[in-house]
Amino acid sequence: MGMKGRANRQRIVDAADQLFYARGYNQTSFSDISDQTGIPRGNFYYYFKTKEEILSAVVDARVAMAKLALDKLNKESSDPRQRLLSFANMPIENVDNIIRYGCPIGTLSSELIKEQEQEIPKSRTTAVFDVFLDWCMQQFSVLGFEQHRRFYAMDLLARLQGISVMANVYGDTEFIQRASKDLQDWITKITSH
Repeated sequence: MGMKGRANRQRIVDAADQLFYARGYNQTSFSDISDQTGIPRGNFYYYFKTKEEILSAVVDARVAMAKLALDKLNKESSDPRQRLLSFANMPIENVDNIIRYGCPIGTLSSELIKEQEQEIPKSRTTAVFDVFLDWCMQQFSVLGFEQHRRFYAMDLLARLQGISVMANVYGDTEFIQRASKDLQDWITKITSH
């Protein structure tokens, strides 16, 4: 695939990513993606044979973005507590999108868990969460919570998802601010022992 082909493939993935987030996977068609990219629908088959292949590419792109975000947190601080506190700020950094569409990871994962025309492998539905879960567990391990690291990491991710869902449902930006601070207080409290 040449440079133009790679660029077109990336345009399809980027458009699908945005549409899956804004409309949902099931509500997005090849025609929608074609309209968004300006690439004729018939040309999609050169890059992707099925919608599931596009989804897989979108998940891969989101995993890569998640890893970049976590690498940035790792570079900003060597303190695992500070890293977790910064991680808890993610809803604040994405407040406009969360208010409008919810969490890009949680909404897609929830939708994919539900019945699909073609079964989506579970590993694809949890791929981004797995990246976050592993990273959070590493932080809790370094802080001395090896035995309970998964419990705390799952709790942190669940709280973040709850914040995103409630802020989205009620369109409440103040809630995101308050709940994120409460989450940071929780992290400080449990990691200060």
